[in-house]
Amino acid sequence: MSLVLGVGLRSGTPYAELQELVTTILREQPDTISLVVTVEGKDREPAVRQLVDDLGAELRTFSADELAEQRVPTPSEQVEQLKGTPSVAEAAVLATGAQLVLPKQRSSNATVALGRTSAAAGYGPVDREAVYRVIAERRDVRRGFLDLPVDDATLGRVLGAAHRAPSVGLSQPWDFLVIRHVATRRKVHELAVAQRDAFAASLPQDRRSAFDGLKIEAILDAPLNIAVTCDPGRGGRHVLGRHADPRTTMFSAAIAIQNLWLAARAEGLGVGWVSFFEPAEVAAVLDLPRHIELIGYLCVGYVDRFAPAPELVRSGWAKRRPLSWAVHHEEWGRRTASIVGDAEQAAQDVVPAAGQCVRVVVGGDAAQLQDAEALVVDLGTDRPAADFGVLWRAARTPAEAVEFGVEIARDLALQGVGQLVVQVVEDSERAVALARGLQVGASACGLTHSSA
Repeated sequence: MSLVLGVGLRSGTPYAELQELVTTILREQPDTISLVVTVEGKDREPAVRQLVDDLGAELRTFSADELAEQRVPTPSEQVEQLKGTPSVAEAAVLATGAQLVLPKQRSSNATVALGRTSAAAGYGPVDREAVYRVIAERRDVRRGFLDLPVDDATLGRVLGAAHRAPSVGLSQPWDFLVIRHVATRRKVHELAVAQRDAFAASLPQDRRSAFDGLKIEAILDAPLNIAVTCDPGRGGRHVLGRHADPRTTMFSAAIAIQNLWLAARAEGLGVGWVSFFEPAEVAAVLDLPRHIELIGYLCVGYVDRFAPAPELVRSGWAKRRPLSWAVHHEEWGRRTASIVGDAEQAAQDVVPAAGQCVRVVVGGDAAQLQDAEALVVDLGTDRPAADFGVLWRAARTPAEAVEFGVEIARDLALQGVGQLVVQVVEDSERAVALARGLQVGASACGLTHSSA
């Protein structure tokens, strides 16, 4: 357990007075103070700053309005008139979520109160809001890069944040290849253009028209590119935690990219992740050692603005998946609301593309993928070969098959699909149930649907 110290004091209070008051209340407390809290403005008092340094504690402040929301045991009308809150020391302790164990103690110019918490202290409201804000405002940027250099100090801070990412067994499998030369970037750009053309050719005509308006990379627009790589064998044979799941090495490198992305946003730098190329081809352009794997290729630089929403949302290409769809409790499928009810609720925010049609083949295999509109649902017990045109849904019961059908329909709706044609080619109870789920999900999300 740790202690939280709330402090209220008059301006210019001598440090000796505050120190003596704190020493007195700590005589019967075996735990150490990990956090000192006070009202905004008092954190600049020399006595408070010296106390924090001597205790080796963290300092946090709350606004008077935040403190006024706390119900304290010993309110003061005088303090409320002066500070806008009936308490500083006690209210500051309670505002952290700590339990008050020693109410307000006074000296001539200061008051202190003590709380105890069994949990490590979180951030205060201002810092906490900054963390959530940078997560919410992070964007995959492909437009609006400025012709401004990224200085070494800023780049160093961003890469330092990436390098502080957690990794399996502290193996730190990542490396960062910073690329500024235009000649190198042009070669990578050519690979991305070729893959863009190949992807466009694979799309149904209506989807291809929508794709033509999307910008998928900024390799030549951004002032620098960063290739993030992974050494799967870094750390040798006995890396802690890797033996059961070797994928954790790749996960570690991906977390480093997220750290980089968030730090870049805080610095005003846009980042765009380019995935339109074969990793081996880019590795050849960059002359990477054969044991090194490319995880991410990033375009980085200052931008003219950060969009209020992701480009794919603004363009209508796709919509965000609601959190309620992703949260299960105790066992798979147990949600706070029914899966159909969630779909009906989400349908209010979904505007299906009237022209886009998908023919869902239930119980088929890759042989049914002759046309671009086809999507196969494989119900077999064995995982099929990797193919994005084949969804493997080995439903254990008819009820689960219905759920899978609803999920497929609503996820297609979020990708802009406006019409489903359901074709059942497997004679089984599960196939019929999944088809029924597709129809229920389509109706819930406002899609037109029919049977082939």
